[in-house]
Amino acid sequence: MGSRDLERGGAKTNNAPGYYSNSYYQETSEKQWTSWLVPMFVVANVAMFIVVMYVNNCPKHNLGSEECVARFLGRFSFEPLRVNPLFGPSSSTLQKLGALEWEKIVHGHQAWRLITGIWLHAGVIHLLANMLSLVFIGIRLEQQFGFIRVGILYLLSGLGGSILSSLFIQNNISVGASGALFGLLGAMLSELLTNWTIYTDKAAALITLIVIIVINLAVGILPHVDNFAHIGGFLTGFLLGFVLLLRPQFGWIERRHLPANSRAVPKHKLYQYILCFVALALLIVGFTMGLVMLFRGENGNNHCSWCHYLSCVPTSKWECGN
Repeated sequence: MGSRDLERGGAKTNNAPGYYSNSYYQETSEKQWTSWLVPMFVVANVAMFIVVMYVNNCPKHNLGSEECVARFLGRFSFEPLRVNPLFGPSSSTLQKLGALEWEKIVHGHQAWRLITGIWLHAGVIHLLANMLSLVFIGIRLEQQFGFIRVGILYLLSGLGGSILSSLFIQNNISVGASGALFGLLGAMLSELLTNWTIYTDKAAALITLIVIIVINLAVGILPHVDNFAHIGGFLTGFLLGFVLLLRPQFGWIERRHLPANSRAVPKHKLYQYILCFVALALLIVGFTMGLVMLFRGENGNNHCSWCHYLSCVPTSKWECGN
């Protein structure tokens, strides 16, 4: 979508939930939740995109020589592909409706953009990629852990991604839910680590998940992709997973099937509590420092001269904007 837009590419995770499959996880009598929050998130994102396209009204506002795409859609038609190759609205519409923009957050006192940017998408392709990823990752997580924990994970990971993005990308706008999606991926990894003892094929589960995460983060080094939102969301979700996704030991869950005089099994292991407290402390410190630096108007690149390569690596085929 032009040089001023950064979309947060969706995690390509069709196989991501696989490490929860029966081949990896010991079956227990834990409660299975009905997933309704993740489908509601999908509906909300789609509804928001429809509102954005209604406000965009390409036939009325397009003053260029090129025609809007899919003009039969009327005011819902897309901007010319030269303006937005993702089949979506203009940059000005996204800015008006709450895209993540450092200048307005810091100097315009519009901190709400740290949240609203999560619910906006740059185009149909961007929206479909993120929503498919959300369905594949989120529904299984919600079935395992319930809507409260998954809702907290999604929203705080999106916020964490927005904060890190704003600290390092200050000349472009950014939209998309993939910071939140990467948070769910990060939580899957920490859930595997903190509940290590209840998995059977641990190595296969760990390798599968790491490969998925590395591939998706690697895509973020392409131009016009906000990898800082991905990284910020992933780190937030990874730490939150240690706090929110603890599972009881297998023996504790099945204790009612054991003889009355059998040895009591503690609900959690000591290392689970240690990881939980350390992760919670890091989350508090990280969010505090990030928000303080952001609202003081600091540029993260001044504190890390090489960090810009985490979001875009220049090659002979493309250049990276500042």
